[in-house]
Amino acid sequence: MWTSSKQRGDAAEDEALRYLQAQGLHLVRRNFKTPGRGGGEVDLIMRERDGTLVFVEVRQRASATQGGAAASIGRTKQRRIVWAARYFLLRCTTTPPCRFDAVLLQGKLGDPACRVTWVPAAFDASVA
Repeated sequence: MWTSSKQRGDAAEDEALRYLQAQGLHLVRRNFKTPGRGGGEVDLIMRERDGTLVFVEVRQRASATQGGAAASIGRTKQRRIVWAARYFLLRCTTTPPCRFDAVLLQGKLGDPACRVTWVPAAFDASVA
């Protein structure tokens, strides 16, 4: 089906995007990266109906061994996401309310048994 981890990641992000849009969120930006090495990336930047900007990390794991998808978002990853979010916010004329969510896909993509879990406020900016 997918031949590379990039393709699997893109497919997971596609699934997460569809899920969040079905929940009423709107896409602002996809795969936002900071310049230079060692920066961060935000998989999806979404906007809630109330204007809240949502920085989303998407994680997919085929099985729940070693903690599954949620356990793979460690403090270093959180710091990089927060760094990228702060960089993104520098472009805003006013800072909107923000939060950091996670969308976790557990199971094989394309399988009806693949479970999607949306975790609002999965972590906060205090990790940076």
